[in-house]
Amino acid sequence: MSLAVLIALLGWGTLVGVDLVSLPQMMIARPLVAGTVAGAILGDLDAGLKLGVIFELLQYDILPVGAVRYPEYGPATVVAVATAHGAAGALGLGLGAVVGLVIGLLGGITMHLLRRINSRIVSASSAALESGDPRVLVRLHVGGLLRDFLRAAVVTALGLGFAVLVPPHVTFVLTPRGAIVVAGAAVAAALAAGTAGTFRLVGRGPNLAWFAAGLGGGVVVAAWLW
Repeated sequence: MSLAVLIALLGWGTLVGVDLVSLPQMMIARPLVAGTVAGAILGDLDAGLKLGVIFELLQYDILPVGAVRYPEYGPATVVAVATAHGAAGALGLGLGAVVGLVIGLLGGITMHLLRRINSRIVSASSAALESGDPRVLVRLHVGGLLRDFLRAAVVTALGLGFAVLVPPHVTFVLTPRGAIVVAGAAVAAALAAGTAGTFRLVGRGPNLAWFAAGLGGGVVVAAWLW
């Protein structure tokens, strides 16, 4: 990857990381969007779409609200696509998923740490806030945004470092069969997470019956169009 491509990916991954909570919250943090755009930047839409779907399924039933802890799959998907681009074929898919999962967990940890830091800063400024000084409120908001930008940039940069360094050292180690096994495991994990999430959201009773009817109708239409 050229320096220009790496800078573009860094900027996109940072924006994706900030979009999840801070701004502009226009759903670009969804893995399918993040992965597709990353694939377009790399000229590899195939990898972008495939890994976007994998991480979309993994994130399917995660709701980023309150103090809930969860992996951050937006920048992780960007990193996963960059990793897959550096390793061809089935190995790229599996290796991208593995690196992306690691970065996703790291991103989740940094989000939790940032929340604690922001909480301490707000607590330290409580007296000034209660006095009604608007400058304090603006400073806290701007500071929180800048810290989130920095956090997302660091996570994305670290992930892109993995994306550049890992594939050359693994490509010649795994056999084609091993690469297929890794890719199959990644796809299976995504399908299992998506299925489990769907059943948790649908529940039992009438909703499950309607879901089954919709799924069956969708399969019939897809088969007819095919």
